[in-house]
Amino acid sequence: MDLITLKDWSPYEILATVEEALVIKDHPERFRQAMVDQSLGMLFQKTSTRTRTSFEVGMTQMGGHAVYMDWQATNFALADVKDEAQVLSRYVDVIVARMKHHGDLLDLTSGSEVPVINGCCDRYHPCQALGDLMTMAEVRGSLEDVHIVYTGVLNNVANSLIVGCTKAGVRVTAVTPETNPSSQDDALLEAARETGLFAETLDLKSAVSDADFVYTDTWIDMEFFLEPSYQEEKERRIKAFEPYQINEALLESTDAYVMHCLPAHKGYEVSAGVMDTPQCIAVDQAENRMHAQKAVLLRLMDREG
Repeated sequence: MDLITLKDWSPYEILATVEEALVIKDHPERFRQAMVDQSLGMLFQKTSTRTRTSFEVGMTQMGGHAVYMDWQATNFALADVKDEAQVLSRYVDVIVARMKHHGDLLDLTSGSEVPVINGCCDRYHPCQALGDLMTMAEVRGSLEDVHIVYTGVLNNVANSLIVGCTKAGVRVTAVTPETNPSSQDDALLEAARETGLFAETLDLKSAVSDADFVYTDTWIDMEFFLEPSYQEEKERRIKAFEPYQINEALLESTDAYVMHCLPAHKGYEVSAGVMDTPQCIAVDQAENRMHAQKAVLLRLMDREG
């Protein structure tokens, strides 16, 4: 069993993982030996703060061991990805890969002989979505009758949030005037629409009027934010997405908690003032990534606390 996209996971698997994550957070002592003698290979093409640290520390806290590998410091960049993945899987018990392109992740998965976790690619970010569901359940006490609004660009984070929420019974509204081309997944959106839990609008103020949570992500992918050749597109996006910013004026019309997968570009998709308000629970989200990923590791490895 792998975790490449939540499209492949059942509602039961998603909800059970969220419930387990909450138990792990409340009772970490029960899981201190859960991954003894197990090794996690961490292969990263992209930079990372939360994904790398949360997986590495989480594995350590459960008695296991993590090996971090920068893509450029390995032979993955030079050799056949499937071959290298097969070899790596002879050394470790599970692999988390943070890849620039979904196709590269699929190549790696096809070569691996051990479970593979998508630590983020250009199309999906399933670990983020599981941590988000855990955070919503923690704040509200359950996921029943929860409504979340996502505003900004339809990207990998939005894709995973939409499929995760609709499978978990959470109502989700997308306020997304544009889609990142590499994140396009028409089948995912159509499946979400068929659940009756997914809505689309460009009226952000109306959407958040009955929302429990309002969520955003960067308008510009992190690897392009400071890239000179991307400057023209950056300026275009800032102008196009300005009406969809989470700011103090928007919060006057809602009591919703503010969520962000981080890192945030303050003054762009979210104002600095909003990030500092008690309504913002982005740091709680970030912490919960570790607990949710512990639950993922235990599920994929078929191990218990």
